[in-house]
Amino acid sequence: MRVPFSGGCACGAIRYECSASPLGMGHCHCRDCQRSSGTGHSSVLVVPAAAVAVTGTPPRSHETRADDGDTVRRGFCPECGSPLFASSGAHPEFLSIKAASLDDPGSFRPTIDAWTSSAQPWDSMSPETLKFEKDIGA
Repeated sequence: MRVPFSGGCACGAIRYECSASPLGMGHCHCRDCQRSSGTGHSSVLVVPAAAVAVTGTPPRSHETRADDGDTVRRGFCPECGSPLFASSGAHPEFLSIKAASLDDPGSFRPTIDAWTSSAQPWDSMSPETLKFEKDIGA
């Protein structure tokens, strides 16, 4: 993936630029990601939070308690509702960027599927990605 990379919401009210290469790319199949994405998983790039500059309208956020007890904050555009970011209370130094929000979403290359224990039977997974029943540390 070319650095820097950029993206934003559907209406253009929020833009971001990331000055670091992704630390990882993958799909999360936990129930919270399913609900927040409106489909079977959330596709994200994990980056250092300090490498992301956000401009325009400040994102709104919603916090939930994850299955492992961690607090997860999901950022979205208050104008159009586009999901953009996710962060963990346990690891505030990292930020997950929603792959569909990238200006070039074709550069997304997932290597893992996390929380496969919660995956829906109708949501297919690539046989080439590493699988983790829970989070990537499990």
